Amino acid sequence: MPKREKNMSNDKPKSMSIIVTKGSLDQAYPPFILATTAAAMGLDVTLFFTFYGLTLLKKKLDLKVTTLGNASMEMPMMGGHMAMPNIMAAMPGAPALTTKMMKDLIKKNGVASIDELRELAIEADVRIIACQMTLDLFDYKLEDLIDGPELGGAATYIEVATQSDINLFI
Repeated sequence: MPKREKNMSNDKPKSMSIIVTKGSLDQAYPPFILATTAAAMGLDVTLFFTFYGLTLLKKKLDLKVTTLGNASMEMPMMGGHMAMPNIMAAMPGAPALTTKMMKDLIKKNGVASIDELRELAIEADVRIIACQMTLDLFDYKLEDLIDGPELGGAATYIEVATQSDINLFI
């Protein structure tokens, strides 16, 4: 375990909190990469999973990519990069195609899967909080989720955020 980086104003380790609100394959990477990297650098890290981000804590992940609302999405094709227009999201089979393309890129380039990054976060003692209100709202059961997340709500996150050196919303 790395030595925890100290906060300059006190003897507590530096800390980071991230609100995770998105559950698509492409949006799942930033919180897990940032959390595992920060933990490896010695920060205390908390991930708060709410709304669609809560799906990233499900035991069985079936993540997909969406091009809708992502005008800057480009995929390497035929020696260049092809932009994926928003209209593609409305075409039958487009989400499956973009998901397959992204999964192929991940595998080809040796990028860790979300399952692997999630396990790394757990091994690095990243604090994982599942939003109780979201569980109730979407009729999820605790048994639907991986073992270990704490249950909490907005007040739990705010308590963490007010004590964190870095707060991110993803």
